[in-house]
Amino acid sequence: MSGIRRVHGRTVEGVPRWAVIAAYAASLTVLPSCVWRIALGFGAPIGPFTGDVGDMRGDLPAWMPMWGYTILLSVLSEALALLAVGLVSQWGEVFPRWVPLLRGRRVPTLAAVIPAGVGAAVLTLATLAMTPTFDEFTAPDGTIVHLEGWRLGLFVASYGPLLLWGPLLAVATVAYYLRRTRTSLAQA
Repeated sequence: MSGIRRVHGRTVEGVPRWAVIAAYAASLTVLPSCVWRIALGFGAPIGPFTGDVGDMRGDLPAWMPMWGYTILLSVLSEALALLAVGLVSQWGEVFPRWVPLLRGRRVPTLAAVIPAGVGAAVLTLATLAMTPTFDEFTAPDGTIVHLEGWRLGLFVASYGPLLLWGPLLAVATVAYYLRRTRTSLAQA
């Protein structure tokens, strides 16, 4: 538990256990797809492509290798997902020391709730729109290919958890809003 505190900070006192679980689960829903994407970017035969994935570069600039793109996209995705932990951690209540000009100041409630709420809505709608086509994969060059067999199973196991990202983020966001507005009312 102390390792988690070092990485994510302390959980705010009074946060319900269900909200902590929702926030941490939201941050972990992205991890399987990141691992799948990175493995595919390095040429693992787990996707719909039967050759070098570098051949299906699409609009990627020539200077960016496919493996670099998959790592960058995965790191960015996971970094965004980890922001959910801020909804239950001290750094989501008070700006950390390393934030210039804002360090030590209280995070305005709506500054966290609005982006988190919009993100939860967009994620939920986007994943619901994607669900009927789980057996199809759009290659970087725009062609649609179909997955089947064990590759489809692995893809669904890797991307299926993303269906929970939006709803879990919404739960953590509502808990954050309720806690912060109750605290504001109690202090007034």
